[in-house]
Amino acid sequence: MPRDVGEIGLSVKRLQMRHHRTVNERLAPLGISIVQWDALRHLHENPEASLHDLARLTFQADQSFGTLAARMIDRGLIERVPGPGRAVRHRLTGKGEELREKAGEIVRGMLTESFSALTDEELQTFGDLLARVLAGAGDDRRAQAGNAAFGQAGGR
Repeated sequence: MPRDVGEIGLSVKRLQMRHHRTVNERLAPLGISIVQWDALRHLHENPEASLHDLARLTFQADQSFGTLAARMIDRGLIERVPGPGRAVRHRLTGKGEELREKAGEIVRGMLTESFSALTDEELQTFGDLLARVLAGAGDDRRAQAGNAAFGQAGGR
């Protein structure tokens, strides 16, 4: 029997929520959340990004990312560096880089477990279908950022 589009949409949301909850539980011993790990990951991948760019990449408002960045600076995970003009740039500290790597291993492990019911071929097909749906949504930049968020962490 064919699945209803609403049921499929709800399944996508349930999977997202399961991943989010599980990653937060597994990152807790490191003292960070999925949001903080995502910020560290994007800082690593985009070392010259502005605060605005990082907010967009992490699906946050500029003010929210600024607050997050301030907390991460206080913890010694990132630091502010001067940028061109009035732009504020951030970069990882050694402590932030170490935490990013440890957290990335945890995220990769969780995703590998989550998708273990799929064969490698099925996983690639699933990824291709999601990319196609996201590209069709009309916001390629957010779709690409979302794919990158778990694409690199989810390798088998």
